Amino acid sequence: MVDINTQKSLAVPQQLSGLGDLAANLWWSWHPADRMLFKELGRRAWKESGHNPIKMLRDLPKEILDSAANDQQYLSHYQVVLSRFKEAMKAKEGWFTEKIKDPGTFPIAYFSAEYGLHRSLPFYAGGLGFLAGDHLKECSDLAVPLVAMGFMYPEGYMRQKIHPDGWQENVDEVLDRDAAPITRVLNKDGEQVIVKVPFIDPPIQVAVWKVEVGRIPLYLLDTDIDANDPWNRGISARLYVGDIEQRLRQEVVLGIGGSEVLNKLGIRHSVLHLNEGHPAFAILERIRERVQGGMGYEEAASQVRATTIFTTHTPVPAGLDVFPFHMMDKYFSQYYPLLGLDREAFHQLGLDPNNPNGFNMSAFALRMSDYHNGVSKKHGEVARQMWQSLWTRSVQGNSQTDYITNGIHVPTWIEPKMELLFNKYLGPEWLKDHDNPVIWEPIDNIPDQELWQVHQHLKIKLIDYIRERARKRWFEDKVDPIALVAEGTLLDPWTFTIGFARRFATYKRADLIFHDLERLKRILNNRNTPVQIIFAGKAHPSDDAGKLILQKVFNFAHDPSFGGRVAFVEDYGEQLAQYMVHGVDLWLNNPLPPMEACGTSGMKAALNGVPQLSILDGWWIEGFNGKNGWAFSGKGDYKEDSESVYNILEKDVVPLHYELDDNGIPHGWVKVMKESIKRVGPNFCSRRMVKEYSTRFYETGLKSALR
Repeated sequence: MVDINTQKSLAVPQQLSGLGDLAANLWWSWHPADRMLFKELGRRAWKESGHNPIKMLRDLPKEILDSAANDQQYLSHYQVVLSRFKEAMKAKEGWFTEKIKDPGTFPIAYFSAEYGLHRSLPFYAGGLGFLAGDHLKECSDLAVPLVAMGFMYPEGYMRQKIHPDGWQENVDEVLDRDAAPITRVLNKDGEQVIVKVPFIDPPIQVAVWKVEVGRIPLYLLDTDIDANDPWNRGISARLYVGDIEQRLRQEVVLGIGGSEVLNKLGIRHSVLHLNEGHPAFAILERIRERVQGGMGYEEAASQVRATTIFTTHTPVPAGLDVFPFHMMDKYFSQYYPLLGLDREAFHQLGLDPNNPNGFNMSAFALRMSDYHNGVSKKHGEVARQMWQSLWTRSVQGNSQTDYITNGIHVPTWIEPKMELLFNKYLGPEWLKDHDNPVIWEPIDNIPDQELWQVHQHLKIKLIDYIRERARKRWFEDKVDPIALVAEGTLLDPWTFTIGFARRFATYKRADLIFHDLERLKRILNNRNTPVQIIFAGKAHPSDDAGKLILQKVFNFAHDPSFGGRVAFVEDYGEQLAQYMVHGVDLWLNNPLPPMEACGTSGMKAALNGVPQLSILDGWWIEGFNGKNGWAFSGKGDYKEDSESVYNILEKDVVPLHYELDDNGIPHGWVKVMKESIKRVGPNFCSRRMVKEYSTRFYETGLKSALR
């Protein structure tokens, strides 16, 4: 067992030494009252650090910290926050230990290729990562015994720059590891832990890093070390590399290397939870360990299945990882006999009967797990249909693909001013029981004027943020001010504002609303009821079709005939997402059905009183009740679906928003806002989601591990 030391050294006065521990744990990121401790040291420094306390403490002048150390008011606040933090971290009890009787000794291991935790750790590409991040935070809140494994991507996903012609440029930006809330895992000699990935030749070594997510440890693998050759050093450079062999190597390192890291750290796990198929090779290591311990393959595989959970997010075969068999042979030929299998039997584990031309990671994960689920009710149906042939041709594994609808971590995604309003009318303890629908009923008691004033404040804050970004682009990048019109400089905080922010994949249909340009112009430029739209999102670096749609939208934002009422804000990330889900008036979602597995961004908006206009797909089929937003069935045809959007906007949405009383309050609209909050708060929170995973999968898996 390795002795673990993850202390990050920061030059702070002795009286404030606890600031380093607090900054190194992301607990502060979902406790806004406590992160004020950093903001009080300097609001501008906090802003310039990107709300990253490690960077802020590293860069602050010594005299500011010394002054705080001698400020009795600040020290009092510091003691209160630090006491609260330490109490939360040392607590071993919680909902999970109270609800799940005799859960066993060892934790649940959660493997994911990406984690969306905070903008200071850009290890995410989209919804899959933020789902994983919210899962970890909620497990911390509920005291779920979980340890997480992923990659430390020094180049992240990508930064986005938009050329004047609207084409997306992918910009690399290397993470400053020493200015992020991430620490090296050190051995007893004070050296960073380096682990060799088993059974790979030539050898691949990984350095181990750690992120503290409240009470949950997240270990991250880094191949960018001197011990590796250049080809191997790049394995963990960035998310979702396009080269298929490098992608395979990445998934080998994550699944097999990640399992080896847990072993080297002395962390045994009873249950494995795979977030998508990328880390599914971890299943092989669990089987191999048992076979090497004397079990036969069938017994070992049966035991592993009974303690493995697989969550699939992909509703279409094109989105799955499939590796050619010859490539599998290159990396696994020495591994087959360690499992007690020959080449053919191993290949069968990952065979998709509908596409038998390679090793399918999702087919493999489904076969080798007794618990597998889609991420919404509709997606569960799609997944069962998608994999029907897998079960008709194989008796291995459990054929029932269930569903657990995704949820969002409420403390992370609720805007602090909205939280203060809820404290006033729902009671200061509402967050402790926020998956209880009864808690949310007093939302109706909030005076319309108060809720509307908070929303208007958040809308102004969003538009100010967009304008400030444009100003920085003009000042730092010398961008032509006229060109910045497309990035939102003409947005009006008193105009009805639609938000569309997500990955620019073709099936998301970001350009649907532009199908009938003249009709859209009439909607946007109506003198009495004007409308504006804010777009944001990245296309995958290899997705030229997605980049073309992005370019199309960006160029519409430049078109004077739209009156400056279309904006595209570049480099969509966690911070911009926060501003948008808090500040727009309406969230628009119109993917090609049934390709939206879930779609959690709409939940985040609805939690903050932003209703959704969406096609009936993903979570919205379960979430829409006729009073909390607007829906249309969707035919998959651009003309028909765009007309549905136009009709709903013209007849229902825009008139309701502009129906004001003498004080400028749209009471009908606020009623929809309240219904949105009440509907999403208890039903689509990660607390409900993690409790479902715990009672339906984790508890059974832990009991199976004890047999």
